[in-house]
Amino acid sequence: MRQSIRFLRRGRVVEIGGLDARTTLLDYLRLIERSVGTKEGCAEGDCGACTVVLGRLRGDRLSYEPVNACILLLGQLDGAEMVTIEDLASPEGLHVVQEAMVARHGSQCGFCTPGIVMSLFALYHGDRPVSRDHVNDALAGNLCRCTGYRPIVEAALEACTTPPQDAFIARRATTEAALAALDDGEDVLAEEGDGFFAAPASEAAIAELYEAHPDATLVAGCTDVGLRLTKDLARLDQTIWLGRVQGLDSIDEGPEALSLGATVSHLHARRALAALDPDLGELMRRFGGVQVRAAGTVGGNLANGSPIGDLAPALIALGTTLELRNGERIRSLALEDFFLAYRKQDRAPGEFIRRVVVRKPIAGAAFRCFKVSKRLDEDISAVMGAFHVALEGRRIASARIAYGGMAGVPKRASAAEAAIACASLDEPASWQAALEALSRDFTPLADQRASAAYRALVAQNLLFKALTEIASGGTHETRIGAWREMPDAAE
Repeated sequence: MRQSIRFLRRGRVVEIGGLDARTTLLDYLRLIERSVGTKEGCAEGDCGACTVVLGRLRGDRLSYEPVNACILLLGQLDGAEMVTIEDLASPEGLHVVQEAMVARHGSQCGFCTPGIVMSLFALYHGDRPVSRDHVNDALAGNLCRCTGYRPIVEAALEACTTPPQDAFIARRATTEAALAALDDGEDVLAEEGDGFFAAPASEAAIAELYEAHPDATLVAGCTDVGLRLTKDLARLDQTIWLGRVQGLDSIDEGPEALSLGATVSHLHARRALAALDPDLGELMRRFGGVQVRAAGTVGGNLANGSPIGDLAPALIALGTTLELRNGERIRSLALEDFFLAYRKQDRAPGEFIRRVVVRKPIAGAAFRCFKVSKRLDEDISAVMGAFHVALEGRRIASARIAYGGMAGVPKRASAAEAAIACASLDEPASWQAALEALSRDFTPLADQRASAAYRALVAQNLLFKALTEIASGGTHETRIGAWREMPDAAE
């Protein structure tokens, strides 16, 4: 067992022991390393001012992905290369992304600029052609109050549309070899006082450690736990990070289901989910910014149990099941039964999600999912609706309907499901009973995102919208704006 974390920084290995489990990457950079080019803005992963780039081996290939340093634990650097704004320029001059930002006047006050440059650096190192849509998506997690996005987008189009040729490409083979050497397969347990930061390397090691310390905090991407540190000032003295577990990040496809390991990131889950239905791909594209998608995980999103989590309603509508492990015992549970009450799940002490098994849409069925939020990108849902409708000709045989934002948990609309059975796609009047039944399924709350009356009306409208699209035989006639099947720029 290793008692320190190790990561690659400017070509050399950095090793840190005696780790305070609560130390964020941003605090390490600014307070310990004194690399203050990375800024703190919102401290919750929204503004992107703290964006840095992590290089990891995906298979045997180096991949660069942007992350929010403000809500990432320092321990999560283990086995990665860290790149910050200070690392881009060389004695020969600025990096090509920096040069383009200067030439296109992409910065005014400059506070957000380091994070924007790092997001564009990750885009620059992507492995596919870059379009304006890719640029806009890459910048969705970076807020700029004063420059305006036009010159920033122009800079990105100038710099990122040609194959990357920089110092990082020149030393790629050396970096890949160094990262491979860091992957020793050992469990990590760095203790500090009464606390510890653990990074097990196997599922069996997680099960043993979590069974012994059921009060420890499990961390996957830290996109939610990080807020407990920065906003609630929580003391998370015992932390178990799941990011090093072999096999827990695998994606396996069978004839009837897609099996996602709990630590598969949203960024890497998107392509597999989009293959099931394009609506799932668009839902995942709007899942935070690229920084959040690169860090956040499928299992973490579900284990978090948020009533406004985007993924749960869509997966419930598809009949998804979870595999949970407690010690040596593994059980299967329908996702809809996992959520018991607000922030309370059917999960025993020491039990964790190991896999998410997504059933593929049944033959002859139609699937739709819609997210309604105040902003199109990087915003939390007011209402999320998902609809899986089995058809017999032009008649609805059955339906699975699920919503987020309408109750204390993501929840199926059982009364609406019963009411829509046997309705005709050619007779919208036959849908009315299901629309009215939603008021029996849900009594939504009012909060800063939406009033109860608004949520109730939107839930009805989304069901009507889904049925209208399915009845027309088209795909996106009722969509506002141009729908696009666009892969993540950082993939």
